[in-house]
Amino acid sequence: MSKQFCAMCVLGVIVLTSLVGCNRHLPGPSYTDMEIPQEKLRDIETLQLEEADPNEAPTPDVNEVPPAELALSLEECRALALQNNLQLKASLINPTIAAESLSEEEAKFESSFYANANYQTWQQPSARLTELPDGTFVLVDTESESERINANLGVRMPLRTGGTVTFDLAENRRRDLTEGEDDSPNYDDRFSVSVSQPLLRNAGKWANTHSIRIASYDRQMADARAKLDVITVLAAIDRVYWRLYAARKELEVREQQYGLAQAQLDQVRRFVDQGQRSQVEIVRAEAGVAQQLEAIIIAENSLRDRERELKRVINKAGLDMKGPTVLLPATEPDPVRYEMEGPALIRTAMDSRMELLEFQLQLLRDASAIDYARNQALPLATLGYTYNL
Repeated sequence: MSKQFCAMCVLGVIVLTSLVGCNRHLPGPSYTDMEIPQEKLRDIETLQLEEADPNEAPTPDVNEVPPAELALSLEECRALALQNNLQLKASLINPTIAAESLSEEEAKFESSFYANANYQTWQQPSARLTELPDGTFVLVDTESESERINANLGVRMPLRTGGTVTFDLAENRRRDLTEGEDDSPNYDDRFSVSVSQPLLRNAGKWANTHSIRIASYDRQMADARAKLDVITVLAAIDRVYWRLYAARKELEVREQQYGLAQAQLDQVRRFVDQGQRSQVEIVRAEAGVAQQLEAIIIAENSLRDRERELKRVINKAGLDMKGPTVLLPATEPDPVRYEMEGPALIRTAMDSRMELLEFQLQLLRDASAIDYARNQALPLATLGYTYNL
């Protein structure tokens, strides 16, 4: 009873030392461990502004074969861009890989079972004294044969403080196979509990969860980069969509200007025929018509460029960039006047920028690596205890 009580006391002292006493002498964190909410890394919030009136214009099914003209709303273009962007699909794989890496690091503190068995047999030459009938002794060469079976079963429990607790049950069986010897087997059973705890280097929860902390930062950085890629795609499709809308409106204005210039030319010709204007006015009016025709050609080329750019961004199947399909923006702009508060707008921008969040996570990652390197500079001292039955 006294031996068991001593063993329990020693084990209690070891656990208390590993949980409380060691961390006071170790370099702890020099900063506050920041936890990033998952919604900040995965949800894309919209700025809370006054909602515009819903667009009542019907939108065709974008999954049908595109006709000569295809009307697309801004929401449909956003959905197609997010669905068909290959670079975005590749970026979304990184968070999954980072999550698996984090799960792999967290698994190092899971308990593991082990079992093994070993069978050995050997023959060994030996010499034995034999007494002859005349009373003399001679050495007779003999050969001994024996077999041994070793088996053990146990569980190993790693601790977040750096220590390891092991429970081991072993059984050894040995039998002598030499003729004339007793062939009854000999058994040796053993049960042991062992505890190993580092005291300086690799001691404490902070040092042993360093790899998990680094993997967690890497996962959050991957989520931030993926969210930034999604925001970039959405911003790009909005810019391209409204550029196409502006190019089409510009072409309409140029066509109206060309019609006005043509009407002015006809009017000048009538005035010249009636003798009210000189011939030079016709030349001036024809020059104006030529300028407006040139403006129409430039506007048409700009419109085709914007259409090809939108086709490239949405990457819709069957909608070739060089195809004859004409894209028509179905969403009408709804400009609204907003009054922005400078300090509040700056705080929102600083809090929502994924680049800044990624830099912040990188600083936390580097700070954790510095603390871990400082811990690795400590001497290696380990406290071990084993109790056998």
